Amino acid sequence: MSAKAATTGGKADVLNPRTTTYEFLGPLGTFVISLSSSAVVYALYFGCNSNSGGCPPSLVGIIGRVVSSILDSTWWKGLWDSEAALYYLGWYAFCVLAWLLLPGDEIEGTVLRTGGRKTYRMNGFYTFGLALSIACARIWICGPESFTFIYDKWVGFVTAALLSAILLATYCYLSSHRSGALLALKGNTGNIMYDWFIGRELNPSIGSLDLKWFNEVRPGLNLWAMINISMLCKQAVLRGGFQNVTNSMWLVVAFQVWYVADCMLFEPAVLTTMDITTDGFGFMLSLGDLVWVPFTYSIQARYLVFRPIELQTPAAVAIFILNAAAYWIFRDSNNEKNDFRNGKNPKNLKYLPTKRGTKLLISGWWGLSQHPNYLGDWLMSLTWCLPTGFGTPITYFYPIFFAILLLHRQTRDDEACHEKYGDDWIEYKKRVPYRIIPYIY
Repeated sequence: MSAKAATTGGKADVLNPRTTTYEFLGPLGTFVISLSSSAVVYALYFGCNSNSGGCPPSLVGIIGRVVSSILDSTWWKGLWDSEAALYYLGWYAFCVLAWLLLPGDEIEGTVLRTGGRKTYRMNGFYTFGLALSIACARIWICGPESFTFIYDKWVGFVTAALLSAILLATYCYLSSHRSGALLALKGNTGNIMYDWFIGRELNPSIGSLDLKWFNEVRPGLNLWAMINISMLCKQAVLRGGFQNVTNSMWLVVAFQVWYVADCMLFEPAVLTTMDITTDGFGFMLSLGDLVWVPFTYSIQARYLVFRPIELQTPAAVAIFILNAAAYWIFRDSNNEKNDFRNGKNPKNLKYLPTKRGTKLLISGWWGLSQHPNYLGDWLMSLTWCLPTGFGTPITYFYPIFFAILLLHRQTRDDEACHEKYGDDWIEYKKRVPYRIIPYIY
């Protein structure tokens, strides 16, 4: 591919240079990833549910199901549920209306290549609180059985979310061709498949609603919490009431709902992440935001519905302590970073000045590793799985996937920072040599 600038009206557009390199093995790789990552979400359900005969089932059982599914030409009809689709559409509309109507601080994002900034209404915590209040009120008035519909219609919800992700990515790709669109530096190759997957436009919007930011923090994250509550209600129904819900279920739901609440409370921090500042919004992010977050992160709670586990008290306490320690690492390190970026330094942390006029932290959590928040985040994900025991690898899918994702992000971040800071980044890595785990990696 030749290195040439994209043109608009016959003039070189210096703001939107043509992307000359590929990630993820290019168009073919992104095509394969698009299909396989969508299929994985269904595979995690069909490979581990109340009727699977094992989690995952035996190889013979898997082959038998595949053969019977091929012979049964109507198998695909089970993936669609009109009622679940309407529920999902209503949920998405609720999130949009909450963003539009609920109060919130107006926060400016990072400086764009145009020199301007986008403004974001930060009312995610209110959205989360309203959704949680409505769910709890329904359960209180109508009983736990009134909130089991997400568990009962799981596959239909997955399909509705997947179709939404596809439509959203397609809309954003098509709208990115309008005059004046600011494109992502890595999503303007000219290849339809690749740009659709990576995301061609940096901040696609409808009016003042930034679609990338909104989908990153609202529909999927909040739905994850609602799904877990539905799983808890389903176990309560099956076991004769909330008083019989297992301590493993309470731990998983408490850990993950708290995690979502924390994300909503510190919502402005997402504006400095690579997803928002660098990546375009295409199928990669829309699938992750709308499908993977709510439907793969909640595997543990769904598993505990049909495989209830009552933990011994010492085990439950140990898991709780590990989660609290992991959260402390995650939140305290993020607070150090966010304070420093906002011109505050309450801990008097040391830093390395750069030729760009910016500063790189080299003490506190950020003196121990380049990404201490990744370590805390991953350890939390592990504690979500430990309450499910060790009877299946399925419930440990997320921390395995998350480890790969974090390693990939660390590599991308290292490349971006080396390009951005040059020799200063080399000096920084001498000061802080460990990438994620202090003294190990």
